[in-house]
Amino acid sequence: MKSELTMPSRRRFFRDARRFAAVAAGIASSQIRTTPSATAWMAQEPSLKIQSVAAYPIYINARSDGLLEAPKFEGDDDPRRWRWGGPFEQLPSAIIAIIKTDQGITGFGMGAGGSAAVEIIDGHLKHLLIGANPLNVEQLWDQMYRSAIFYGRRGLFVMALSAVDNALWDIAGKHTDQPVHQLLGGAPRDRIALYQTGGDVTEGRARGVRHFKRSLPISPQTEPAQLQRAIDSVLAARDAMGPDGNLMTDCVSRDGTVEWAVNLAERLRAADLYFMEEMLSPDNVFGYAELVNRIGGSGRKLTRIACGEHEYTEYGFDILVRLGSAEILQPDITWCGGTTAGRRIAQLVETAGLEIIPHRGGSSWGLPIALTSPSCTMAESFPAGSAILDAMSPATENGDVLAPKDPGFGTKLTEEMVLEYRLTREDRNI
Repeated sequence: MKSELTMPSRRRFFRDARRFAAVAAGIASSQIRTTPSATAWMAQEPSLKIQSVAAYPIYINARSDGLLEAPKFEGDDDPRRWRWGGPFEQLPSAIIAIIKTDQGITGFGMGAGGSAAVEIIDGHLKHLLIGANPLNVEQLWDQMYRSAIFYGRRGLFVMALSAVDNALWDIAGKHTDQPVHQLLGGAPRDRIALYQTGGDVTEGRARGVRHFKRSLPISPQTEPAQLQRAIDSVLAARDAMGPDGNLMTDCVSRDGTVEWAVNLAERLRAADLYFMEEMLSPDNVFGYAELVNRIGGSGRKLTRIACGEHEYTEYGFDILVRLGSAEILQPDITWCGGTTAGRRIAQLVETAGLEIIPHRGGSSWGLPIALTSPSCTMAESFPAGSAILDAMSPATENGDVLAPKDPGFGTKLTEEMVLEYRLTREDRNI
């Protein structure tokens, strides 16, 4: 049985891998670290100390309900067994870290991992933070990451790390009275075009939205009729949009194959997609490199290949860049290691001449990286959600997300709101 990575494609793959390795080799040291001039605000007041660290699982919206309840499967072969993500999957497991200083500054940071991540923060990370200067943001990140290197290079630990790192950046912004994007070197723009994931295209266009993404919950096991309905929904979205604006798809795949993805891209050719996202498992980095060769690439044969939403830290993204596994990289700043990791990832991607479009880049947490990354063309946004989601969503105007002017991340979060939306074990029904 032949591998999906055919011999001619294998040669192209290793040729491209060598090219990306040469680019990435120049990044491996100080270029993915903060330059002294960019962090002159850090540690300018050694007396500032972290006084308390807490974190809470929070309820985001109704999308989480099915994952927060104990499932009832109908036998070992129930298809739902392959799809249920459990209560620690990123969206239903959202957490908010609250870090307070001895000078009365409170920082809020979003992460994920639910009660398991809260346990990591309370039992591990808190002890590295209490008494430290919160303005040493990147140094603290390195210390926390290295302290868990033998158990937490990806996944749950990094999602917990994201929450506290974002809270530290929030403190730094409030301490210096600057938005986080200014701390990252200043935004070259005060707004960025949003793209709407989900929702009604016609309604979105009436609000000035120009770009849209359709979620396609399909896989190689999808029944033909259901697959055709999914394809028709994307083509209908293009018809509703007309020829202008970017249209994208997201398969959120756990088990896609290269051949299946190539076939799907061919069937969606008429939609003129800007990118296709997550058509393979995030672990299938070699398969993604094959997709770039077969349906992406500089000649844009069919569409651009996007992934990275479920990748972690600069080290994981360095692999994607070196292997040529994506043309558009999509770190989620509340999962990938926080703003510190997001900044390093962005520098890596920009140096490689690729494009970065953060997952949920239109949220308060993703927007600073989106605004300050030259290659970023759009910021992901969603239709209106819960009150706590709205508190973490920047203002929009005529299809653009506006850069916040308030210090830190500019959220409207309060400790009372976080506690109001706090999830208890009883709420999870697990």
